[in-house]
Amino acid sequence: MLTPKEIAFAVTKALDEKKGQDIKLLKIDRVSSLADYFLICTGTSNTHVKTLCDYAEYTLEQLGETMLSREGHRGNSWELLDYGTIVVHVFTEEARKFYDLERLWADAEFVDLKDIIIEE
Repeated sequence: MLTPKEIAFAVTKALDEKKGQDIKLLKIDRVSSLADYFLICTGTSNTHVKTLCDYAEYTLEQLGETMLSREGHRGNSWELLDYGTIVVHVFTEEARKFYDLERLWADAEFVDLKDIIIEE
């Protein structure tokens, strides 16, 4: 059984492998009962958003994690994967700016990903 942090790091790595951009991991357990973590990522197109979500889903499935729900908005400009302990949000750049989750969840703790994401 993986901890919420291990799950969050595994899916962060998966999104990074598929060239997800501007990946942010927010620890929200102190400010919300929705989940322990929000993972936010930008895809370069609607197709990339779907690819990132498919790969995140595949990765978590391999780890034995059960998805509670997957929702898409406006032709894949934003997809959400809910795993209970972690909610993965993948946006197009435009949708991410519009919804601005980082601002909405400014009270959350931003997790340092420098050891998780490989800078090129």
